This record gives sequence, structure tokens and C-alpha cells, in this order.
Amino acid sequence: MTPGAAPDARDRETGTRALLDDIARGDPDEALRLGDLFHGLGERSFGMLLFVSTIPAFIPIPGLGGAIGGPLAILIGVQLLIGLQQPWLPGFVARRGPHRRSMARFRDLLAPWLARLEKVVRPRATALLDNRLADAFTGALLVLLGLLLSLPIPLTNYLFGGLLLLFALALLERDGWLLGAAWVAGTVAVAVFGVLSGNLAAMAARWIDLLF
Repeated sequence: MTPGAAPDARDRETGTRALLDDIARGDPDEALRLGDLFHGLGERSFGMLLFVSTIPAFIPIPGLGGAIGGPLAILIGVQLLIGLQQPWLPGFVARRGPHRRSMARFRDLLAPWLARLEKVVRPRATALLDNRLADAFTGALLVLLGLLLSLPIPLTNYLFGGLLLLFALALLERDGWLLGAAWVAGTVAVAVFGVLSGNLAAMAARWIDLLF
């Protein structure tokens, strides 16, 4: 793939690390547009968009992860919940995105973990990824995890960012078993931190009112 170009159909079989290498390659000061990152990935496009959307959660600037990553995760979750086949972004969001330098750092941070995961993660149990009810359940969990990421809960950005990455990898690699593990971990996190935060349900209601 030409550096800077959107992924094409042949990248559907490309592993996550190779996709990140392609995205990070080029002028480190070039800003990537979110709207270009998932074109040509077909059924994996939600996974790529979610993957990139979690980057702010791993930047050690207070409030940044929640302010950017949280709403993006919520937006992706709502689209899966209502059954969209391809991601949609508002124009002002689609025209913005991380610099290649940030993508390279994120790739380097995750490289050891991705190398291990790619030995065991592979397309399997894809019925869980092509099922309307499963998509809705995934979307609902992403909305709730995005809300939790948006809340000022101390020392939880990496936790919620890691859970969102788990969902992103399951969608990117088309691995239904990994998606099942993400469901379990996400449900536990929502149950525990939703109760502890005390206002998750109220925030969810406000976000749904705004979106619809």
C-alpha cells in the first residue's frame, strides 16, 4: 500500500501490526485524517476506527483520553448498536486525526503485545461478528465503556483504553473468541465501575438524548 493512501481490499487479510506499519510510514509530521483510515477495510473498518480512537487514552495528559477517546468510542458503539454496516463520522471529526508520529509511538508501545497476540489471534467463530444481536451487544458495551472513559475516575484511562483495544483487535482480526473475552471483561468493568461511579446510567441517558 502506498504510504498515506487508504487501505484497499487486499488489506482485509493484513494483520494489525502490518496495517499500523503502513499507517505510521511516511512524514512523521503529517496529520492523518480519521475519515481515510478505515476506507477499504470493509467489515474490519469499525475495528480500525476504534483502534485509532483509543490512542488518547494512552497519552499521559489528564483529561485528554476521556475528552477525545470517550466520545469517539461512544459514537462507534452507537453505530454498531443501530446496525450500521460502515462507520460514519461527522465532517469536522473525519478531517482530523493523529500525526504519523503518534501512530508510530503507539505501534511501538503495543508491538510486543501485538506480536504475542498475533500468534494466537486469528479469524474464527465469525458468526459472533456477523450477527445483528452480537453487534448490538458489542455496541452497547462500547457506549458504556466510552462513558466510563469520559468520567473523571482516577487511574482508569489505561484500563478502559485497554478494554477498548481488546474490542478493536477482535473486530480487526475477526476473532469471535477474542470478542467473547472482551464481552466478559467489558461487562465486569461496567458492572464494577458503573456502580462505583454512581452516575453512569444518568450519563448514558443524557448521551442517548443528545444522539437521538
